[in-house]
Amino acid sequence: MAYNTEVRKLYTDQLEDLKSQGIFKEERAICAPQDSEIEVEFPIGSEKKKVINMCANNYLGLSSHPEVVKAAHEGLDVRGYGMSSVRFICGTQDIHKELERKLTEFLGTEDTILFPSCMDANAGVFEAILTEQDVMIADRLVHASIIDGMRLCKAQNDSFKHSDMAHLEEKLQLHQNKRLRMIITDGAFSMDGDLAKLDKIVELAEKYNAMVFVDDSHATGYIGKTGRGTHEHFGVLGKIDIITTTLGKALGGASGGCVSGRKEIVEMCRQKARPYLFSNTVAPVIVEGALRVLDIISRSTERRDKLEENTKFWRKGLTDAGFIIKEGETAIVPVMLFNAKLSQDVAKDLYAEGIYAVGFFFPVVPKGQARIRTQLSAAHERHHLEKALAAFIKVGKKYDILGKTKQEIIDKYGM
Repeated sequence: MAYNTEVRKLYTDQLEDLKSQGIFKEERAICAPQDSEIEVEFPIGSEKKKVINMCANNYLGLSSHPEVVKAAHEGLDVRGYGMSSVRFICGTQDIHKELERKLTEFLGTEDTILFPSCMDANAGVFEAILTEQDVMIADRLVHASIIDGMRLCKAQNDSFKHSDMAHLEEKLQLHQNKRLRMIITDGAFSMDGDLAKLDKIVELAEKYNAMVFVDDSHATGYIGKTGRGTHEHFGVLGKIDIITTTLGKALGGASGGCVSGRKEIVEMCRQKARPYLFSNTVAPVIVEGALRVLDIISRSTERRDKLEENTKFWRKGLTDAGFIIKEGETAIVPVMLFNAKLSQDVAKDLYAEGIYAVGFFFPVVPKGQARIRTQLSAAHERHHLEKALAAFIKVGKKYDILGKTKQEIIDKYGM
């Protein structure tokens, strides 16, 4: 069908329906470097407003760190703006190999391969190393990019209930006839902020001769004693077969991702992973910035330690105030509201109070699980968090959700 007025009306009506429900996602623009305090246009075209940023993946506060910015400038001056090529043609500079070596050392693996993003890493790795003779057994809350990557692979697709080790064991028993069994999980779950039980997962993998895949994007840099990730936190360094992670969160916040793990698997990705073979190389400015980030976080754990303190303060403050939050120990702290429109209304009122946080609802999270996902940063000072907490309490009182149970909130606002 040609794109005509009938088709246009079809989409226009759908968009108007979202607006009428109060769940239309309005675009907003940050008019400053990424930091704990930013200037925002919301909606775009409105007057700029200075707000405290409570929803960035800038966990270590390095997105605009002077040393990182300086390194990026030097990379631009010395290595140029872009590679204009994929890796296997003329897109590999020596600094790309240096970054892969440093990531391998930091993550405690055998080898690493860079991708344009972790989404690309997840899109490429499964198809490159698994066949229809194999099975993928994934936690049911894995990131959307993992799900997309699994869909591209011919291996059988199965799942286990979130962090349910008994159910995972049942699935491993069921699939003993497969050539390869791969357990797939996030390290830190991006929407709930909890950690996978990697120690238990590794035990089951060893018992049933399975491989372990972990996307550690929301953990690399700050989870674990020295920030190496969930595998360090659970004492299973060297026992994870495949780690995918990103440079776009704690490690500088720009872009780029990687597959790190067993050297044979990494080499298979170099030979066969389509996003690696057919996407431009990570830009030199990003590579130089990421190298400096690794230098900074290898010198000291000061930033991850401060983030840990900020997270404890924030979780306790919200809990004491009477909000329902997801339990966990990561810097991801979801404030549960359960109703999509409520999440949007609360976010708008927080913005009016000078707090920038976004309401999440279906399809980003399951229906009936709408929330404000707050995220802490080492860039936050105590006065930022105190102001944000006061704003949350003020808005919470307005909507009468403090000290309420899940059912009470649902009875009042619906799901």
